[in-house]
Amino acid sequence: MILTPPPFYLTIVKMDNLDNSFGQQTVSQSERAKKIRRVFQLVAPRYDLMNDFMSFGSHRLWKILFVNNIPFKADDIIVDLAGGTGDIARKLVRKGANVIVVDPGIEMMLAGEQSHTLKLVNVAAIGENLPFADASIDKLTISFGIRNMTSMSAALKEIHRVLKPGGCYYCLEFSRPVMPVRPFYNLYNQYVIPRLGALVAGQPEAYQYLIESIRRFPNQEEMKKLIEEAGFSRVTYKNIFFGIACIHIGIKAAKL
Repeated sequence: MILTPPPFYLTIVKMDNLDNSFGQQTVSQSERAKKIRRVFQLVAPRYDLMNDFMSFGSHRLWKILFVNNIPFKADDIIVDLAGGTGDIARKLVRKGANVIVVDPGIEMMLAGEQSHTLKLVNVAAIGENLPFADASIDKLTISFGIRNMTSMSAALKEIHRVLKPGGCYYCLEFSRPVMPVRPFYNLYNQYVIPRLGALVAGQPEAYQYLIESIRRFPNQEEMKKLIEEAGFSRVTYKNIFFGIACIHIGIKAAKL
């Protein structure tokens, strides 16, 4: 199946059960959305390079492992939500998948298009209001993006809505590392990453937000419960690199 790229567009929706935090601040729903969008506007030109510095390149291995955990058929339609510069989507496309990248940050998607020869189908929209019909998507992936949703529970319910019965949700995200790694990881996040953000990307405040969002993110069992509450069944997770990252998988129950 050949996908025709639609135009960029952005949808906004009012939501309940919100995360109103931005770093160590409490802000309104609209202000949080604007601030997060501004973060990714600032870091877009050097986002992939900065990820290499922050993780010593290990994020690339994590993403390869993530993609290798996603089986698909030739006619499956896969949405890569919060797809940013398209690194996950391109890996899937090279394996033969049909992928639509969805992200509210047009700057992030354009940065990916400008730095790669393989072009993608890009749609600018938010995870809490996906521009797809009910039960129309075979699989949905999200990599290091679910924590940036204004309402994680609303986004998970929206993901469940657009998936077909039997469809799968795959999430790669930072999580709670095991002891004794955790203290060293916390120190690295607190003191090293903001300085790297200043040195490499010139945006220490942006990377301070990213660290705070990781720190506040639910642990593995808490995240599993949130996915189940959104309606998914057979929810499982796999720790990566001592639990610093984690792959969560949920399945939308097939109709009886």
